[in-house]
Amino acid sequence: MLNLLSFLYAALFAVSGFSLARALFPRDRFVKQLLFGLTAGLVMLLWLPVLLAFIMGFCLAAQLIALGLALGVGVLSAVLSKGRAATGSFSFKTERPLLLTCLPIIVIGAVLMSNHYITNASDGSLHVGQCTYGDLCMHLGFITSISVQKTFPPMYSILPDTALGYPFLCDSISSTFFTLGSTLRFATILPSIYALITVVLGVYLFFEDWFRRDSAAVIGTLLFFLGGGFGFFYFFDNAKTLASLTTPDAWSNWLNETLGISASVQNAHPVDMGEMLMSGWYKTPTNFVDNGMRWVNSIADMMIPQRATLFGWALLFPALQLLRRAVFGREEKLFICLGVLAGAMPLVHTHSFFALGILSAFLIVARLIGQCSSKLDAEEKKAGRRGLRYFLLFGVIAVALAAPQLFGFTFRQSSAGGFLKLHFNWCNESDSWLWFYIKNLGMIFILMVPAFLAAKKETKLFYGGSLVIWALCEFVVFQPNTYDNNKLLFVWFAMTCGIVAEFIVNLWDKLLAVPVNASAKDRKAALPLGRRLAYAVLFGALLASMLISGVMTLAREYVSGDHLGVVDGRLRYRENGYQVVSAELCDAAEWIKANTEPDATFLTATNHNNAVAMLTGRNIVCGAPTFLYFHGVNYGERYHNVERMYEEPNACFTELAEKYGVDYVLLGSWEYGSYSVDTGFFSGLVPVWQEGGTVIYSVGGAD
Repeated sequence: MLNLLSFLYAALFAVSGFSLARALFPRDRFVKQLLFGLTAGLVMLLWLPVLLAFIMGFCLAAQLIALGLALGVGVLSAVLSKGRAATGSFSFKTERPLLLTCLPIIVIGAVLMSNHYITNASDGSLHVGQCTYGDLCMHLGFITSISVQKTFPPMYSILPDTALGYPFLCDSISSTFFTLGSTLRFATILPSIYALITVVLGVYLFFEDWFRRDSAAVIGTLLFFLGGGFGFFYFFDNAKTLASLTTPDAWSNWLNETLGISASVQNAHPVDMGEMLMSGWYKTPTNFVDNGMRWVNSIADMMIPQRATLFGWALLFPALQLLRRAVFGREEKLFICLGVLAGAMPLVHTHSFFALGILSAFLIVARLIGQCSSKLDAEEKKAGRRGLRYFLLFGVIAVALAAPQLFGFTFRQSSAGGFLKLHFNWCNESDSWLWFYIKNLGMIFILMVPAFLAAKKETKLFYGGSLVIWALCEFVVFQPNTYDNNKLLFVWFAMTCGIVAEFIVNLWDKLLAVPVNASAKDRKAALPLGRRLAYAVLFGALLASMLISGVMTLAREYVSGDHLGVVDGRLRYRENGYQVVSAELCDAAEWIKANTEPDATFLTATNHNNAVAMLTGRNIVCGAPTFLYFHGVNYGERYHNVERMYEEPNACFTELAEKYGVDYVLLGSWEYGSYSVDTGFFSGLVPVWQEGGTVIYSVGGAD
């Protein structure tokens, strides 16, 4: 019931956003109004509860008042636009390319979210998929701690007394639904699917608006979400796999080995490449570090596990459409909407804000240079000056809204060091520079140059800013983890997919071109059926070479979680996902939620899948270095002292427990596996919960 109420809460924000979009974009057709409406609703859903939380804490009242404000915006927009805003009609025939392209991608993403965001196993444990075994644990900790502790601005529950500088709105949006009473799983999935729909629509309509062709939008969208390089060759060069296809039971072998239907998730014995694809840990055509494959799939490795990227893209792609329309479509007033949208980005996804800033700066410099041209007549110069004034207004609005976020959170944390350094060749460690990109991006990269050369001047200019992003990412690292430059590089990749798609479509048209005034006989002679079939096969093979790596990666990602699969010829539900929290620790988490204070602090191991931090929202003395190091925070002393408190408690426990405000001590499999625990000392404390080999002790005495 509470999950349903959360769904209705999100739906009301979306409806209010749509009402606002109808008022702001009255001439756009329905699907564009829908996109901008979803975007506006998402911005309100991200920001209104947070703005109120700065005043009154992250409480239920803040969420309800935020809903009231959103509804007020929707009603006011409807009243003000009455009689002048016309919602564009929707035609299935007209929107068929969009529906046939976007709906399957949305379904794929939603299915992966469903079987990757903590599924409940029959033994009481929690499972995830391959790509969410890491980062999701951190995000769940942020979601629960923001909701449970209600402290705002939020602090790290995995490093208490340290302000959270990470772009936390991608998690606070789920904290809203958790506060409303939905389950943690539903609170995680609901806004993610909302953002997913917005991203997919945003990408498609961005390409459609840019190139004015359904075919270019279809191909560009497929390339961005499914496109990949030549990594699939690593899974078709194995003699055993190829030989199996010549046997009488070839298709059975292919299903069982290549699709991994009967393969265990964790095989200890040597496997062939086909079996490795569906059971190996990050051995996919788009993410195979041993072979230098680092250009990951945008769904499986960016949107599903990286929530900041998911929500950032939900704002970025509509913003890119507004930017293009404002600059090249002479819709200068859209700069005002763009400024607000850009200003909302830093605490959602700083990389998206930075990318939009680079693209915008490139275009304004180009506009300034063009304004100096002597070839412009008086009317063009007047229009150019008007455009520059609106461009400046866009910058003022964006900077005014973004500055408090950047100086209050982002820069404060990044100043710790390691966030900005020179480094050439991104994360390539095994290949020459050119070959690295050829094999990682395949035909998309190879066609990039002819696509750029063949593009119109306006397209080249709009694409030029993305080349600046690419160049910067090849020489500068913007965060401690070099690999994370891909959060910027994917903006260049998206725009590259666009110009390559347009090039493919234009090339097809040229190959099939027949003079308009040609007779039926001449048309048939000019383009015989055999040639058409040959072109179709050629272009089909080209597209397949660009999509097969991504499709194989998504297939692997699906079977890495609990899923429906064919076993012995029957469709069955298989619980073969990765266990992220054991049944014992799930029970411990339930006890903690029911019996401890929201701000209680636990001494636990520093494992990344820490059940206390993930599921209860309580503090732990120190969390996983894999999270904290890449956030640029100083965790070294706490990390070292956790080990001391477990292994040398007689010498330091009392002092350090007081220093860090430790209320409880957890002893379980992770603690015994990570430290030489002095069990004699802890047996002197008061046990307040025990199940199997897991015990929780109260530091202050009986609870």
